[in-house]
Amino acid sequence: MRFKPLIITVSAAAALLSLTGCGGGDNPPLGGVGGDSVAAGANGAANGTGDGGPDEGTLENPTKNGGVNGGAPKDGTAFQKLPKAATMAAAARFVNGFTPCDPVKAIPAGSKSSTGPDEKFFQAGTVTERGTCGSRGRTSIYMIKDAKAFQTAFKAETAAEQGGNPNSGIVIGQDFAMGSESSDAMSALLTPQAGLLMLNCHADFNPPSGFRKEPALVKGCVLTDYYVD
Repeated sequence: MRFKPLIITVSAAAALLSLTGCGGGDNPPLGGVGGDSVAAGANGAANGTGDGGPDEGTLENPTKNGGVNGGAPKDGTAFQKLPKAATMAAAARFVNGFTPCDPVKAIPAGSKSSTGPDEKFFQAGTVTERGTCGSRGRTSIYMIKDAKAFQTAFKAETAAEQGGNPNSGIVIGQDFAMGSESSDAMSALLTPQAGLLMLNCHADFNPPSGFRKEPALVKGCVLTDYYVD
């Protein structure tokens, strides 16, 4: 399933979120976060130069607020190795490093375009900020306050769906999530270059051998790089 902009549904027609970060180079900004305005693409992560801001990451916590490539703890869990963004701007720059996400437009809670399960997540305090970006606003970004509460709510929505695509879910970082009406945009953020993972809570999910299937923060959900629309 995929996130349609600003509507978190878990039906087959819905579009749900996605993200991760890894890569090489001499510590360029993760996924282009804090980087220059080079056109989005697979090389976005390597081409960013960083703005040197106080929230870009530290030696002690290189993945803080977008951070830098290669800084995730080597002995951390799959979730702990996901990037953080801290702000909508940083999350949008990350996404734009792999699929077009410029400009980003904030959507306030309670607006006409933010109804349905999406609004319930916001009211429950699991989502603090939402926005759209990309062509015709087809991509959504969500800032997450409580990752475990968000995953719990997502699992409940998946169960309520009673079916749907078992090979889909929501792409996440530690404190943000991304989804798009475009399956290509979702897939772009699950590549090794991007390093994000998809949260999948379908009981019937069974990826082919060689794909990741690692524990999420809630029982019954996994983090994976396997996604089929």
